[in-house]
Amino acid sequence: MIAIIDYDAGNIKSVEKAVLKLGAEPLTTRDSEEIRKASHVILPGVGAFGDAMGRLEKYGLIPVIKETAESGKPFLGICLGEQLIFERSEESPGVQGLGILRGEVRKLPDTEGLKVPNIGWNSVELSNNGRLFKGINDGEFFYFVHSYYVSAGDREVVKATIDYGCTVDASVEKGNIFATQFHPEKSSDMGLKLLDNFLSL
Repeated sequence: MIAIIDYDAGNIKSVEKAVLKLGAEPLTTRDSEEIRKASHVILPGVGAFGDAMGRLEKYGLIPVIKETAESGKPFLGICLGEQLIFERSEESPGVQGLGILRGEVRKLPDTEGLKVPNIGWNSVELSNNGRLFKGINDGEFFYFVHSYYVSAGDREVVKATIDYGCTVDASVEKGNIFATQFHPEKSSDMGLKLLDNFLSL
């Protein structure tokens, strides 16, 4: 069973549908016991960093997320879910992130010719042999919707980047922890391939 953490953060239904399409059994839940029973855990999300951390706290989900991260069980953060596993965000000064990985979330810079938020398909540059990208070629396109981006403290964890007026850490991986700034569930065949790689771990 694949636990999709429900904290009222949007894009959950599309993640659920993608998991079903791959032949796995999704369970959208905020029950800590159900999350503990799952073989894989996904933290999706769209919206603001501070609001999301507030909801994770309200629903008592922070302890089970940290427990999952330490358990060795495959864990995937998507979009805001990637940002939340880092230490802090410029979007919500003073709000602590989950701190599972070192680094911070910054606002996309104002760059001539580039719109913020970044909405649409971007070609990713792969590095450091990410397991999520097995069978996926360098330069493939994935679908992004974001105004803030991760800047990881440890460059070894970065498995994919895009250039959007700055270097955006589009995917990170450390041990059992995986995350993407883009939405694999909205990224057509390549996104499904990436999710299938995650579910196969």
